[in-house]
Amino acid sequence: MNDAVSLPALYRLLTFLSPAFPIGAFTYSHGLEQVIDRGGVADAGDLQAWLEDILRFGAGRSDAILLKETFQAAGRGDGETVQELRELALALQPSKERHLESIAQGTAFLQAVTRSWMPTSDTPASGLLAGVAATDAGDNREPWPYPVVLGLVCAAHDLPEAAALTSFLHAFTANLISVAVRVVPLGQSDGQKVLAALEPVIAATAEEAATCGLDDLGTSTFLADIASMAHETQYSRLFRS
Repeated sequence: MNDAVSLPALYRLLTFLSPAFPIGAFTYSHGLEQVIDRGGVADAGDLQAWLEDILRFGAGRSDAILLKETFQAAGRGDGETVQELRELALALQPSKERHLESIAQGTAFLQAVTRSWMPTSDTPASGLLAGVAATDAGDNREPWPYPVVLGLVCAAHDLPEAAALTSFLHAFTANLISVAVRVVPLGQSDGQKVLAALEPVIAATAEEAATCGLDDLGTSTFLADIASMAHETQYSRLFRS
């Protein structure tokens, strides 16, 4: 795996995974709002433990594997496998709100890339992305889960796989920390301490995902899945998931 990141690739990764990229990530809590409401996460230590489990054993790991598998299939120009990964990622969502969280962000990401960031290179991956973009503009628009479409776009822009995985997991973690900063509430400094403490966890999860295949997909974060289901009927809430 090539770990080198050119300045143009770094620029695109910073853009695609920035909180300012218009996918509405700030409106989703991955069920964390419900956990906080029930007292399961009350301070920085609770948050760190919760997020470490999500990264190692939950959607962090599984979504990273899906991103990597899509990245490699797109690089080969294997559109059939990319479509199969799209369907698999949709089927793996454990609740209605987690399904919404993935496809709403994926749809918004695809639209933003189509309007402003289509690659100019002529590669198998860029050809696949152009085909997806053309379909997305028509009447038969398909839902695209976020990690799958992100993997496709990263391959189309020829971004390094390792950097894409790490950037994705960092953005995912930082967004959930932002949820806790607002809802627990935590101070900004505590939020940054949690993010710093999770750096080796993110690195290890990215490294593991790079060596895993589809047979390794699976989660064991049942409380997080149940929280996302319970959030659907939570009386007072700020987030969509």
